[in-house]
Formats: sequence, C-alpha cells, structure tokens
Amino acid sequence: MPAFRVPKLLFAGLALAAAGLFASDPASAERRFRFAYDQPRNTGYNIAGDLFTAKLKELSKGTLDVDQYPGAQLGQEPQVLQLLKSGDLDFSITSSANTATLSPQAGVFSLHFLFRSEDHLVKSLADPAVVKAVREMIDDTVQGVHVLALGTLGFRHIYSKKEIRKVEDMKGLKIRVQATATEDATFPIYGAQTVHMPFGSVYTSLQTGVVEAAENGVNVFLANKHYEVAPVLSMTEHEANNSLVWVSDKTWKSLTAEQQGWVQAAADEVGKIEPGKALELERQSQTKLASIGVKIVSDVDKSGFAKAAEPLLGKLAKDLGPHAEKIVKLVQAVK
Repeated sequence: MPAFRVPKLLFAGLALAAAGLFASDPASAERRFRFAYDQPRNTGYNIAGDLFTAKLKELSKGTLDVDQYPGAQLGQEPQVLQLLKSGDLDFSITSSANTATLSPQAGVFSLHFLFRSEDHLVKSLADPAVVKAVREMIDDTVQGVHVLALGTLGFRHIYSKKEIRKVEDMKGLKIRVQATATEDATFPIYGAQTVHMPFGSVYTSLQTGVVEAAENGVNVFLANKHYEVAPVLSMTEHEANNSLVWVSDKTWKSLTAEQQGWVQAAADEVGKIEPGKALELERQSQTKLASIGVKIVSDVDKSGFAKAAEPLLGKLAKDLGPHAEKIVKLVQAVK
C-alpha cells in the first residue's frame, strides 16, 4: 500500500494548530498572534519580529502579544504567504522576491542596481510615497493580505567556490536565484545560467554540485552556514534584499480601530528601525566570516554588471506592470 502523504499546506495547518497548544499562557494577554518567517533567529527577520512584538505589547499595555515562529517552522515563504491569505496566520515578514509568487509586480525590488547605495536603500524604504505605492500594488493585485511596512536585509552578493571579480567571471556559472522574472532576465545577461529551488535546498545543492553558486545577504549566508559549501563571498551588491511585513485580512478585520492603530504603529517601528539594524548586522556578519576563514572578495568591479543590467531596468519595470514602473520612478527620485 502506498504511503500516505500529508499535503504541505495541511501539514503547515496542523503545525499551526499544534503550536497553539504550546503557546504562552493565554491569560497573560487578551489576544495572542502568530508571526512567522523562514530565516533563523540572529537575522534581520528576527530583528523585525522583536521590534514588532515589543512595540505592540507596549502600545496595547500587554493586551496584544505575539508568538514568533522563525526558521520556517510553519513553512517556507510561499507556504507562509498562502497561510496569511487564508487567515490561518496573523503576521509575517517575507522577501519581496517571494512576494512575486502572489503579485508578479513585486519583482520590481529584485531589479539589479535599482538602489545606488546603502543610504539610498534605507531612505527609499522609509519614503512615504514608496511605502504607499507598494501597499497599493498589493491591495490592487492580491486578496486576503495587506502590507504594513517595508524592511531590508541589505544587499545581495554571490557566493561560490570561486571568486567573482568581474562580470566575465559569471560566464557559464550555474547559479541558484530567486524565482522571479527579473532574475531570469538579468543573470543570463551576465552569462550565467539560472536555477530555481526553495531556499531550504540551497545548502545541499551547493554541496552536491547541482548549482555552483548562490546569492543572498551576508548574514543569511552566515546564519545558514552556506559558507561551509561555498567558502568564497564576492561582494557584488547586485540587488537589494528587501522584505515586506504582512498582516492577514482576516486578522486585520478582527481588530478594533484602536487595535489597528497599535498594529500599524508597531509595523512603522519596524520600517523605521529594522533597516539600520539589519545593515549593521551585515557588517558584523562579514567580520565574523572573515575571522573563520571565509574568502571575502571586496574589490569586485561592479561596473560591468551595472552596465549590462542598466538597459533592462526600464524594460523589466514596464513588463512587470504600472505599479512596478511607478515604484521605480519613486525610488530613483529619492535623494
């Protein structure tokens, strides 16, 4: 008899129900919420979770509290987004790239060299017009969820067993990338071959040679120990590692107007503080990696990458849709 297999979403739902059995004493708060993310603690995601939790508890005087579920306990980001849509999860923070599985126009934040520097990145994510445009994009294209705030894990870089010092070093490289149209259009311009897979499969795929390289933020590279199988980190800074803080529509509608104000204020705290703390964590992580022997290639010639990607910026934004085009223009206008 064939083995019975539990569907992924059903498994995640069972995990949610089981998690509720072990939550903190419900008498300590009027309501408790679940906040899930797929990165482990000691990452920018848990910075966001901690900021949100502390501020919401403070504003509500302890009547609203949050249980965090890091490390993909409730599923990888695509599954978490579906749980949010169905109302089986209250809050989350996910990458803008995985958001493209719900709203393809969210791939706008995966455009290469859209952000000119760390300072430009932080200012853009805090810009009210940019935040408003992202919220409108999601409200117009996705049902069941809302965006509360924007965050970032800094810039993404390429890691492998080889050094990447210039765009020519990418030729023929088989690299795992996020599953967005922007990635699939851009990396081949550099001469690379793109491969898609869930984040949780990256370590083994690098180890076995299914892929030769991957790309992500410095802290993510460290926290997930990808340096064990790809010990060379080339600081390409090719795109931002941006994220969105979510609330399910079901949860939002269950709140009073006053409670909604507390939730939004807690999310605003994330948008204001998390980017700076995440960037500092990136710097600390780079120092840690160097101390354990990881090769850091800090003098990458990014000019060839930027030159190759520049013609795609406007074209890809237009292909994605009007919301994406608007966001690009707003980001470029931030000084």
